[in-house]
Amino acid sequence: MDYRYIVVEGPIGVGKTSLSNLLAERYKARRILEVVEENPFLSSFYTDRQKYAFQTQIFFLLSRFRQQQELFQQDLFSAVTVSDYLFAKDRIFACLTLDSHELSLYDRVFDALGARVTKPDVVIYLQARLDVLLHRIKKRAREFERKFDATYLEELVHAYNDFFAHYNDTPLLVVNTSDIDFVNSEADREGLMEAIQKARQGGIHHYDPHPAKRA
Repeated sequence: MDYRYIVVEGPIGVGKTSLSNLLAERYKARRILEVVEENPFLSSFYTDRQKYAFQTQIFFLLSRFRQQQELFQQDLFSAVTVSDYLFAKDRIFACLTLDSHELSLYDRVFDALGARVTKPDVVIYLQARLDVLLHRIKKRAREFERKFDATYLEELVHAYNDFFAHYNDTPLLVVNTSDIDFVNSEADREGLMEAIQKARQGGIHHYDPHPAKRA
């Protein structure tokens, strides 16, 4: 295993934490998991996005930064580390939810903190169709997602795609997960693991194992 720091990314419901757990188990890695449920504003945000957007976003930004600083304080290279979020992606959500004045203030904080965050060796960007994401969100039945807005998710998917279309900070593997089950299918899991290993060559790689199902 040549990677020391792996990040798994993608929109809500795509399987970031599931893949992070699998990678951590396989490579005996430590995990950095985004602490979503601890955000005290999140449930209110899903009910009234405009009113609670800034509080929600700043809480996430500071929480993620604190986790990243704890990573710095440890020996990052003593073991493989797997994270289910990329610090830089925080601004995707900010651009979607904040007004221009809030975003200006947010950017001042983001720019000050982002320069102090370690870059991963590879980012694995998971994608899925909107209907698949909505099904997965419903299936996991988190209380704070009960009133989840499908329109917001569609906007988020587009924002993620745009962000990673211009991403060049690290090697990137883009994976279409719409028709695979890497948790329960050994064949799907091993195919994905092989693609992750190939991504170490650098640049942008794409893994779409079952395009015929969408023809």
